[in-house]
Order: sequence, then structure tokens, then C-alpha cells
Amino acid sequence: MAGETGAGKKKSPLNVFFDSVAEGFKAIGTTFVKGDWKTKVSYLIMGFGPIMRGQFLRGLMYLAVEGGLLWFIFGFSWTPYLSKLGTLGTVETSKVGRKTVYGDHSFLILLFGLLAIMAVIALIAMWYLNIRENEKEEAILKAGKKLPGNKADWRSLFDGNFDKTLLALPIVGIFVFTVLPIIFMICVGFTNYDATHQAPSKLFTWVGLENFKNLFSLSSGGFGSTFMAVLLWTLVWAFFATFIDYFLGIAVAMLINKKGIRFKKLWRTILVMTIAVPQFVSLLYVAKLFAPDGLINGTLLRLGWIDTAIPFWTNPVLAKVMIIVINIWIGIPYLMLIATGLLMNIPEDLYESARIDGASPWQMFKSITLPYMLFVTGPFLLTQFTGNLNNFNVIFLLSGGGPKSGSMAGGAGKTDLLVTWLYKLTINDTNYKMASVIGIMVFLVTALISLVVYQMLPSVKDEEGFQ
Repeated sequence: MAGETGAGKKKSPLNVFFDSVAEGFKAIGTTFVKGDWKTKVSYLIMGFGPIMRGQFLRGLMYLAVEGGLLWFIFGFSWTPYLSKLGTLGTVETSKVGRKTVYGDHSFLILLFGLLAIMAVIALIAMWYLNIRENEKEEAILKAGKKLPGNKADWRSLFDGNFDKTLLALPIVGIFVFTVLPIIFMICVGFTNYDATHQAPSKLFTWVGLENFKNLFSLSSGGFGSTFMAVLLWTLVWAFFATFIDYFLGIAVAMLINKKGIRFKKLWRTILVMTIAVPQFVSLLYVAKLFAPDGLINGTLLRLGWIDTAIPFWTNPVLAKVMIIVINIWIGIPYLMLIATGLLMNIPEDLYESARIDGASPWQMFKSITLPYMLFVTGPFLLTQFTGNLNNFNVIFLLSGGGPKSGSMAGGAGKTDLLVTWLYKLTINDTNYKMASVIGIMVFLVTALISLVVYQMLPSVKDEEGFQ
């Protein structure tokens, strides 16, 4: 409605974020103005207010965190790294006679600079929590209530707040060993870090969006045509690898579960054996079977059925078909096991009613079995698809990304996925800048597909549908 007030409109996530930031700044100012002297001192010495109010455990925790982070930031002399983060170093390593004079180390400047920034952000976050703690304590005292005792605080660490106690160390580990490497990798995509700019002998620096322009450039030396070809094959592979395995897995499960089928346990055991053997063994063995001098070609040549070896891995189209077909062999057992359990949970009354109404087996599958399976396994199907987008094992162990092509940039082969191409750029070409850019694109493609498809899943749109 035209007369709808601003309060009635749904705010965008960006507006919600800015509103939260504004409210946070306002709360900081209001708490300082209205707070007592203990609260004001806490703006400089974290935990001072709680300690003066008898909340020793809380106050000492804030004080210890402040002291630890300040010691970490200033005690390790991160200042030189932070000051050079904008250039990633200007002094190159040189030789004076036989002596090597080391200059700036771009890699360490970037790594330690990011680490210092994260420490500063953590310090600011704890400072804000310290202020809110003072505000909360003052409100409790003004209401005429008592603050929790130190014993109660200690017990809460293993009772009401046990989740925070248990997750504190893992969260720090996630930030240090997961978040920091991801941020570092993203930053590398905006530098010229490659084989010719290897620290400490050579500096690398920021280049802005040059690498992203190169990724989409169709000119000579650009990665555009190669990226589009690899991306298209990645999406095609993920589609077929997911849905062929899915529907064939359901079909095999239905066939084994059908009344009158004998030795059901035997058939399931045979199928499970294909996933019991590590892929590193089975896929390498299958790759050798279909090699030009492998068992398959050798047998066909001896029988006289062919005159020359079939190019299973050297013909691009045939190699892609082989990869999809072989993936069926290792993919069906997973889906068969999942489908077996789900098929047993479909009420038999639905099938009996359908038979009475004269429904054919195909109609029962289309109207009962398939909707139920899609509803229950929708999230798994999405996970399987995104997993296949990054399925390194099957491609690398079967074809190694080949056959190679001189027309493709960055050492990419005709069957390379984005993730295997990224691996080659990193290991073979030490082209870290483009590998980082491709890593970012893999994330964007996976995230976009996941978010769009997730909103379309029946189990998300209609959670009560099968209850």
C-alpha cells in the first residue's frame, strides 16, 4: 500500500545490519554517559567494573582477554606487518658479494597482517561485550536485585553456560585454522603471487581485479575460454553424476526390495563391496583397465574385435562418458542403501489404495514413491550435487583431468573440474593468484546453486507436507 509506514516495510539484510551497528554505537555512548565511575573506567580497563562489584570471575576473564590480546598485538611486534600490508613490502632481497641480504617477506606480511587485524577485531568485540556486561550489572543493581555470586558464575560454566565453555576453544581454532586461511586465500586472488613472485626472493603486491579480468578474458593468454569450458563440464558432470546415481539407486533398491526377489542380503552385500574398497585403489585399478595397454584393450585386440586400442582416456568425449559411467558403479550403492531405508517407511496402505483404484506400477512410483523420496532426500540430493561439483577423487584418479589440450590455459585438461584445475595451478604451475581466483569462483558457483535450489526443495517449502 502507498500509505504503508516505514515500520511496516520489511527491511533488507543490509539495512538491518546498519541499524544494528547504529544501535551498538548509540548503546556505547549512552552507557558511558549514564554509567557510574566503575563503568567509565571499564572503557579503558576491561573487567574493572565487574571486579569492583564483586564479580571477580567475570571481571578477571575480561581483564585476562584484554591483557592477552594486547600482549599478542604489541608483544609480537605486528606493527611492521600492519604498516606494510598496503604494499606487501618494498625492500627486495639482494646479494652483497656472497652474502644474501633479506628484504621484506610479502607472504609473512600478508599472513601476519591479517592475523593482527583479526586480533584487533577480537579485542574490539570483547571490549563491546565488556561494556554491555557493565550496563547489565548496573541495571540489575538499580532494580534492587543482587548480582550472581562467583560460585554461581563458576557453576554456570558447567551447567547453564556449558555450551559456551565447551565451544570456546573450537571457535578459536575455527577462526585460526579455517577462517584465517580462507581470508588469506581470497586476498591472494588480488595479488600477483605466482612462480615469478615467490617470497622471500621476490616480492608480490596488490593488483586489484586484474586476475579476475584475466579469468574472463577471451584474448590470447586469457583464461576466459578455458574457464567457461571447465565450468560447463563441471556443471554437466555434477548434474549427471548426481541424478543418474540417484534414480538408478532408487531403482536398484526397489528391485531388491520387491517381493519374490531371493538372496536380498547377497545382492546388497555385493553392491556395498564397491564402496568398501577405498577409491584410491578401485579407481586407479579401473583407470589401468581401460588404458591403451590395459586389460580391456588387450583382450579386445587378442580376440580380433578391434584393430587399434580404443582411446578411452585420450578422446575427450569418450573420456567424459567413461567417467560418468564408472561413477555410476561407485555411486549407486550409497543411494541404494539410503533408498532401502526410506522405501520401508512408506505406508503400505498408500500402495494398497492405489492398487484398488487401478493404478499401474508406474503411476504408483510417480505419485507415491518418487514424491516421498524427493521430499525426504531433497537436502541430501543438494548436498550430493554440491559435493560432485568438487569431486576431486573420481576425476583425478581416473583421467587425471586429461586429455591435455594446448588450447586450454593453465594446464587444464578436457575432463578437469574447477577443483582439479585449481590443484594443477597450485601444484604444477605455482600460479597461486589464479588458483585463488578459481577457488573464489568455485565458492560463488556452489553457494549460488545451493541457495537457489535449497529454497525450491519441497521439504523446505512445505515442512508439514508428509506429516
